[in-house]
Amino acid sequence: MNLPLTMLRALAAVYETGGVRSAARRLNVTHSAVSRHLKELESWLGTPLLVRKEGRRTLTFSPEGQALGRAAFSCLSELESAVAALRENRRRHSVTISTTPSFAARWLLPRLASLEANHRGLEVSVIVDQRVHAPADEGADFAIRMGGRPWPGLTCLPLMDDALYPVASPAYWAAHGRARTSQDLRRLRLLHDRDSNASWAVWKKHYGPKALDTRIGARFTSSDLVLCGAEHGLGVALARHRLASDAIRSGVLIRPFGDLEVPLPRAYWIVLSETASMRETVRPVVDWLEAEASRQTDQPAAELHSPGGRVSR
Repeated sequence: MNLPLTMLRALAAVYETGGVRSAARRLNVTHSAVSRHLKELESWLGTPLLVRKEGRRTLTFSPEGQALGRAAFSCLSELESAVAALRENRRRHSVTISTTPSFAARWLLPRLASLEANHRGLEVSVIVDQRVHAPADEGADFAIRMGGRPWPGLTCLPLMDDALYPVASPAYWAAHGRARTSQDLRRLRLLHDRDSNASWAVWKKHYGPKALDTRIGARFTSSDLVLCGAEHGLGVALARHRLASDAIRSGVLIRPFGDLEVPLPRAYWIVLSETASMRETVRPVVDWLEAEASRQTDQPAAELHSPGGRVSR
């Protein structure tokens, strides 16, 4: 039978969450898209599913909508469980991690070989997405996410802190007067990350200068791209320590202002799916991530390569 599964999924989400906007957040779509799917489903069925009364904001199902919503939610939940069980049986020695493209490229992938070398037969897959989903929605066992607090309704384990500081290529630094204080930023080209937690406004609040114009400069859509821009001599980037430390250690980037940095406590989290904790394969990966985070923390950010050591503001 040719069922309108997208429309039924929207109805099931509304039934589950109790509202169109909450269903939209659950499905990661706009609330107008959910409303459109519901109207299209009503048209396809030829019967109203919701009782719409002008001036009332509370959502009410018609008897038909209530029955179909309950059935759709039950069937889709059962299907999701069956798929999860099948993936568990077929991929017993695999673990799938969801994270952002920048964290995957700059921190996770360079370290995965050591994990797989110590756990023979283990296969780790990585899904990248800038948007925040529940891990199970992406087919992942768990996610590694940046953020200041856990996500409600999910098991969240703090992974590691971070810090922000300016970085530049050695060639750019030398060609632009070998800047050593935050005041020198006014004559350098700023490179901007779309991550609001790593914006130049954050740096300016802590170290200035007050005259620094954070509106100018090139803008990039990911932390990885902004670091690539700095590595290629396009300007000065405000970097996350966890993502920039390998490039600094190798000398590709330097810290012009020594140990000046803005701390970002609990900046990364492990977000577990509902079934991940029951998989014996997941625990060693989580343990390894925590060990890697602690190992990097053992070397303070300020001890990484910089052109002049500790400097003034």
